[in-house]
Amino acid sequence: MTTGDVLLVDDDVAIRTVIAHALRRAGHSVRTAASLTDFEREIRQATPDVLLTDVVLPDGDGIDIAARMAAELPQLPVIVLSARNTLTTAVRANEAGAYDYLPKPFDLETLTRTVAAALQRAAAAQPAAELDDDPALPLIGRSPAMQEVYRVVARVVSNDLTVLVAGESGTGKELVARAIHDLGPRRAAPFVAINMAAIPRDLIEAELFGHERGAFTGAAQRAAGRFEQAAGGTLFLDEIGDMPIEAQTRLLRVLQSGEFTTVGGVRTIRADVRIVAATNRDLMTAVASGHFREDLFYRLNVVPITLPSLRERRGDIAMLARHFLDRAAEAGLPRKTLDNGAIELLEQHDWPGNVRQLENLMRRLAALSRDDRIAAGEIAQMLGDGAASTAQPTDIAIDTAVRAFVDRLARSEPAALDDGTLYDRLLAEVERPLIEAMLARHGGNQLRAARAIGLNRNTLRKRLDTLGIDPIARQAVR
Repeated sequence: MTTGDVLLVDDDVAIRTVIAHALRRAGHSVRTAASLTDFEREIRQATPDVLLTDVVLPDGDGIDIAARMAAELPQLPVIVLSARNTLTTAVRANEAGAYDYLPKPFDLETLTRTVAAALQRAAAAQPAAELDDDPALPLIGRSPAMQEVYRVVARVVSNDLTVLVAGESGTGKELVARAIHDLGPRRAAPFVAINMAAIPRDLIEAELFGHERGAFTGAAQRAAGRFEQAAGGTLFLDEIGDMPIEAQTRLLRVLQSGEFTTVGGVRTIRADVRIVAATNRDLMTAVASGHFREDLFYRLNVVPITLPSLRERRGDIAMLARHFLDRAAEAGLPRKTLDNGAIELLEQHDWPGNVRQLENLMRRLAALSRDDRIAAGEIAQMLGDGAASTAQPTDIAIDTAVRAFVDRLARSEPAALDDGTLYDRLLAEVERPLIEAMLARHGGNQLRAARAIGLNRNTLRKRLDTLGIDPIARQAVR
């Protein structure tokens, strides 16, 4: 492992001690500073190989330090640490030329690996255009799952790489696309969204690329398509997994050549757009089944971003709920607050509709609740039986279910208790609902479902074939 001299700037003595100990165990020499003043003294004495700095310092800002080092010592990798776990912080750190951004709390092994990687290569910092100090946040949440999303978004806003956002319905895929657009150099140009699942198959090409007068019945005049409308900006292709295979072929040609023609036209038009696509399907499964072109998938999946479901980021639920109540008040609805019991119930619910469902519930409560302070009972009533079943899970244990299965088999097929098939029968009873539940929980994403179950992805695919489970069909039902 490559080792070097690390300068750590953080005003929390406990954090400095823990990080310094971990880095020294990894073989690095470590100097520490508790303030901007201490940092100035240390940097004058010797330039470190890696700089670690917190954002909030008693007499300065760590991101300002990162920006200054990017200008004065561009070969020095700067790793920004922060308890202000917002998208704005991640983007500011990236714009300042930071090598990496680690939200607190972080795993010490992750930190040591990041330091080792920083030592192996100099940070190639390309700051994007400056942002306002306090822009309205397009995404909300400080959970570890969202921190990873912020880190990827921060790294792609300054370039034109194609992004594919995956996640269950209602997780905020369009918000990610808008954040990439609004925080990047194309922000002054249009952001144009099109839902591929909402357009009739025979009109998709005309919607995307436009059409000339007389190109088809009803085309009374020329119309610009979404590619022309988004010129210079960002084109968001939502529900890309529902795009017909014929239109996929045309889209692939445009992505390969950077040019297109309108339906019925002959003039070539340059496609000056950034593409962000989104899907709630497992596109690799769609590729394997022939429903999605493999070459188009790889054209779109240059930078993949997977959004967590709301049940995977329960720590963000209270923050999101309060935010939606505030937005409802700004829209003219009565201002409401949540008591502790209400927040606990919200955090226990599984939210099959994800953030969109939570937002709709908060707006409904703001409009219909008689009290200024919302209690758990009112939320349970709004959510119906689903809240009760989520908040108070059934007491039926696995061992009780197994005994019930054996008793049922003894009545219906007594010979099965003695013919050596009992073990396989029981596993078959459990395996199908387990796989179906995990596929539903992860929006049909086989890789995430396999990881949750503890199976290799190829093994899961074989079990799907054996059991006759169609993940795409099951996802469509949801």
